[in-house]
Amino acid sequence: MSRLSVRVRATLAATAIVAVALGVAAVVLVGVLKGSLVDSASAEAARRAHGTAVMITASPGVTAGRLSEPLDPDVQVIEEADLPEAEWRAVLAQPAQTAQPALPITSGQDTSVTGTTRSDTTQSTAPWRTTRADAVRPDTTGPAAVRAERWAPAGSFTVATMPVSTVEGVVLVQARASLEPAGAALQTLQGLLIPGIPGLLLLVAALTWLAVGRALAPVSAIRTEMADITASDLHRRVPVPRSRDEIARLAETMNRTLDRLELAVDRHKRFVADAAHELRSPLAILRTRLELAPPGPLAAEALTDVERIQALTSDLLLLARLDAGEPACHGEVDLGQVAAEEATRSRPRPEIRVGLEVAADVVVLGSAEELRRLVANLVDNAVRHADSTVTVRLARDGGGAVLDVRDDGPGIPAEHREAVFDRFTRLDEARDRDAGGSGLGLAIARDIAVRHGGSLSVVGEGPGARLRARLPSP
Repeated sequence: MSRLSVRVRATLAATAIVAVALGVAAVVLVGVLKGSLVDSASAEAARRAHGTAVMITASPGVTAGRLSEPLDPDVQVIEEADLPEAEWRAVLAQPAQTAQPALPITSGQDTSVTGTTRSDTTQSTAPWRTTRADAVRPDTTGPAAVRAERWAPAGSFTVATMPVSTVEGVVLVQARASLEPAGAALQTLQGLLIPGIPGLLLLVAALTWLAVGRALAPVSAIRTEMADITASDLHRRVPVPRSRDEIARLAETMNRTLDRLELAVDRHKRFVADAAHELRSPLAILRTRLELAPPGPLAAEALTDVERIQALTSDLLLLARLDAGEPACHGEVDLGQVAAEEATRSRPRPEIRVGLEVAADVVVLGSAEELRRLVANLVDNAVRHADSTVTVRLARDGGGAVLDVRDDGPGIPAEHREAVFDRFTRLDEARDRDAGGSGLGLAIARDIAVRHGGSLSVVGEGPGARLRARLPSP
């Protein structure tokens, strides 16, 4: 889950929360509606039972089998003789509820229902019982007795039972009300909920995805800008969204951090440049005095050290200019001529043969001084590590120039192919001060190649090292 993006996690969380809420709401809605519909059907059954009870009590001497008009098909009257004694007592012993009758009783005779006496000026209240059809006791055969499973099948009806006192004894009035309208209403509701809830969840997921994506759009812009900022362009800043929210405050904080970082880097660059510049004059004077001094082993060693310090100072000044991004004079440079001149220049190891494979008319756009320094650093590094031979090859490849400098030395291990371009980095076999340089040559060469829109990398396998510089053509 933690590997998913914030946008995906927010969408999943919002959808899950809405799904749980809708599920709970649907269950509660179905339960409440089901209970309400069943209660309505029970009330309807009680109303029918009460109406029949009123009709029986309003007609003297009427029994279950001698009604003056036919009963409602949803109502039946059961006499005590129609049921076994035990079952009769069980029906009478069921818990009763008090229901307000739907019709007033106007007869002046005794209309007691299970022992309750009412006058002609009051409305009757009678104990009645409502049950599902599967809870009704099956009746015995008789003119007014119908078995419950045929008259009121289980799950299809709700039944109300009301005992009524007559001149011939107590009779039971049972009325039923169909549950089919309730079932139809629940099916309709389920038909709406089953496709509606997933559709609503899809809508919530889509809206959340769009809303979170729009809210995180400034974050993507900030990330893209930060990924492009390097040490050479610390003046750039991340965009600050117009909304005054947490993302805007984050962008402002990052810009303030970049301000402090740019200031610190500028101070460092100025310090390196000033220190290198201040060292040039004393070193030049010291070298002149050593050259004029009487010859001897000590003077020769001191002169070698001074030359190394001068080279290091020149490298530091060049790095400071490259880091500062000072504009250079760019023009068309014949890279083949520059490579030939640097390859034939004398070096401390004259026994190393430098071979040339230079194509004609390979012209690039850039600074002649910096490109000369790039070729010189690559050739110097190859001569320093070669056993006998260095090959300088220049060719045209598509829309640019490719410069390969290869030696037959021990080569560069795969794990160090990027580390050799770090500043002041020298491999173990080149850490001897007399064998290696300062560790800035390849770093300067890569900075020059990048500044000219190209690249510098270690390529190839096998013995020796091959460094390839790619530069675009004008």
